[in-house]
Amino acid sequence: MELFYHPLSRYSQKVLIALYEKQANFYPRVIELSDPLSRREFCDFYPPGKLPLLKSKSGELIPESSIIIEFIDSEFSTGTRLFPIDRRIALDTRLQDRLIDNDFSNVLFELEHQKLEDGDQNHIMIKQLENDISQFLGYLDKKLEKNHWLCSDGLTLADCALFPCLHCAQDYFKLFQYDNLNRYWHQAQLRGSYLQVKEEVELAAGDVLSGRRPIP
Repeated sequence: MELFYHPLSRYSQKVLIALYEKQANFYPRVIELSDPLSRREFCDFYPPGKLPLLKSKSGELIPESSIIIEFIDSEFSTGTRLFPIDRRIALDTRLQDRLIDNDFSNVLFELEHQKLEDGDQNHIMIKQLENDISQFLGYLDKKLEKNHWLCSDGLTLADCALFPCLHCAQDYFKLFQYDNLNRYWHQAQLRGSYLQVKEEVELAAGDVLSGRRPIP
């Protein structure tokens, strides 16, 4: 298998965590979409030009992080089962994954964009985005009252989606104010899959700061 991704993309990080949890072998292909030549070559290969993208052993191209993770969970019996057998928990896993992507990751991306804007910032917009994320953090904290991981006692797709968001959110929000979420985040940072992704993120971020790699 080949994974086309960028280490600073949260959706790519989500898939990497899942691959490491499944102990799956894959060939990493880092794509710099901000580089015109790299973007053109990738779009020639995959016209939508979106990351991450998985190329299966049979040559099938599989886009979208959640679909990629469902594919690898069904393909590999090793490692962590990311979609629970229990139908009720599996449905909740899919729901939390969608909520995290739409109501956390995407909103966080917009917040980052607003904070990086030159000149006068839209302070009202920033405040609204911060309030939206704070409300979602409160929702997560409430949900974690009864579960070790987000949806059950076992790590799932939803946790793969949440780890990268919390890694970024800790720079903007005081996660220690949420007792259950703070406990969850501490245990997440000890997870081997997270540590592997974190190391790659830090290396990529260092390359960006040094000018060796463009910002994705």
